[in-house]
Amino acid sequence: MRVAGRGPPVTHMTQKIYLYLDLIRWNRPAGWLLLLWPTLIALWVAADGFPSWHLLLVFIAGTVLTRSAGCCVNDVADADFDKHVQRTANRPITTGRVSKKEGLWLGAGLALLAFGLVLTTTAATVLWSVAAVAVAVAYPFAKRAIAMPQAVLGLAFSMGVPMAFVVHNAAGPDSIGVGVWAQAVNLPPVVGWLLLANWLWVLAYDTVYAMVDRDDDLLIGIQTSAIAFGRFDVAAVAACYALHVVLLAWQLNLWSSTPKLVALLVGMCMACYFVWRIKNRTRADCFWVFKHNHWLGAVVFAGVLVDSAWA
Repeated sequence: MRVAGRGPPVTHMTQKIYLYLDLIRWNRPAGWLLLLWPTLIALWVAADGFPSWHLLLVFIAGTVLTRSAGCCVNDVADADFDKHVQRTANRPITTGRVSKKEGLWLGAGLALLAFGLVLTTTAATVLWSVAAVAVAVAYPFAKRAIAMPQAVLGLAFSMGVPMAFVVHNAAGPDSIGVGVWAQAVNLPPVVGWLLLANWLWVLAYDTVYAMVDRDDDLLIGIQTSAIAFGRFDVAAVAACYALHVVLLAWQLNLWSSTPKLVALLVGMCMACYFVWRIKNRTRADCFWVFKHNHWLGAVVFAGVLVDSAWA
């Protein structure tokens, strides 16, 4: 196929590559950015500053690859539902332009690449990566079993936090055994609090995302937090944002320096604006808020980053 005056013909392989890129949402980075910022925050806190180029590259590339693999699994699992939802009706697997088998193979390949990166770290981190994959695979099927599958997604999107601390917790022989299990579970309390803070953030922005599809989901019987919260959806989102910001401020001492304090104030203003923007529950406003949520994480990370550089 050739478009007149617009370069060489588009081959079947080229078309497939474009479809695969569409499948992993390559041109929609909001998803992996939502994963990246809390992971980098945890990595900086765990290292008490710059972690190392090796770990930085492993966690950034691993985040992108893992999220891309998750998109493949999610679209395969939801193919029969997505065709009834306005926002997802044209996805490659839903329309049949990419087969479910291709989607699974692509997802498996991306997951293996991510696993290969984790293998360059520590055995304890590898254990956590296996748990992270299990939770990520469980998420699409949670929609069929529980009223708030976003709670499972919140856990899946928070696994980078303990992994960032575990990778700095290696002591003793780095092989599968009692020592490694101890490294994997012997984590400071801040890990649990940061994980909870991120879980609340995910619950907030993915509830907003679910509000975009609520009418379609009600028709096809998909369960979401937007449906579970009902008329209290905006209030629930506001509460999640508020608790998220409070926990981050407490655990990261966001009032302890000028860069952190600026990040806290800007983050609070952003969260308030997001809640105000969704008050009328329109598809366009809810989708806008979801797409721009990653800036909240970016602002907090910037505060942590600048503070560590000034210290």
